[in-house]
Amino acid sequence: MRVGILGGGQLGLMLAQAGRRLGMTFCVLDPSPRACAQAEADLVVGAYDDPAALDALARGSDVVTFEFENVPEGALTWLAARLPVRPGVLSLSTGADRVLERRALARAGLAVPPWLPVETDDDLERARATWRGPMILKTRRGGYDGKGQARAPEAGALRGAWASLGRRACIADALVPFEREISLVGTRSASGEMVFHPFVRNVHRQGILWRTDAPARALDEGEASGARHGAAQLMTMLDHVGTLAIEFFEIDGALLANEIAPRVHNSAHWTIEGARTSQFENHLRALAGLPLGDPGATDEVTMLNLVGRLPSPLPGGLRAARHDYGKEPAPGRKLGHVTFVGPDARARADEAAALCGWEA
Repeated sequence: MRVGILGGGQLGLMLAQAGRRLGMTFCVLDPSPRACAQAEADLVVGAYDDPAALDALARGSDVVTFEFENVPEGALTWLAARLPVRPGVLSLSTGADRVLERRALARAGLAVPPWLPVETDDDLERARATWRGPMILKTRRGGYDGKGQARAPEAGALRGAWASLGRRACIADALVPFEREISLVGTRSASGEMVFHPFVRNVHRQGILWRTDAPARALDEGEASGARHGAAQLMTMLDHVGTLAIEFFEIDGALLANEIAPRVHNSAHWTIEGARTSQFENHLRALAGLPLGDPGATDEVTMLNLVGRLPSPLPGGLRAARHDYGKEPAPGRKLGHVTFVGPDARARADEAAALCGWEA
């Protein structure tokens, strides 16, 4: 099977690495001639809405997927008229629009944080009148890794926060006092078969995922079961084929669904070494109509993202799998990740973070 991917970043790279073991070949479309996925795939350089580039991608593919949700819906629609696109336009449009996303989560039966849409001054005043405490504004489209967000420590600061985002269409969230951030990653096939990796605990630094511990400890089983059911409902509702992630806030044991990513996700990179079947392989299995693999963890796992710079090699005793994406260092850029597997994975990750200054 020849798989086309919209986006040639690290997710495309890891999809291609997983697919090579399944006998698949890959073609990626990316605006950058330095896209890191070209190490494992043919590269078409062009804008995502460039008809010639899209035609080249379609001619080199049996099926098309995407590695991030900020690609033009029109490009996916154009491709879907010519060959299978998985996930489809509905998954893309829902994951790319925070209003549609929150409404879809609620329709799937998942609790969400208190929120309101903000597009006008009247909407902003409604949010100010509804919540007197701290709030966060998130642009309706285009935000990721903490981008497109502005905090208002109290209602009087809301107008300035909106101005800092260019008064773009947003949602306003009442800040919730969550104890942990939890994510769930699952895969659905075209036949409706679904599997879920274990819930994981995530830690962010400056809006960017820094650490993931799998499986998440001390999670209420009733809440976990309800969240899996809601995720299954969501994927069915979207007719989603492939992998999807949902990020949750945990508050007093309850889980509030904050956002989705209708694709493979950073919080499941640990599955490459730490699960019986990785999120990348299961995504590709779903695209190809193959049976999905066992998503269970093989042991305790901790993943650390390498952001902004790549540290020197770790001392050998820390026993870690290191992934270098081959990207140019830049502040806030994800350059790679390190995965620790075993009963002492979390302790080894703590030691590595201290030695390398990764928490700074």
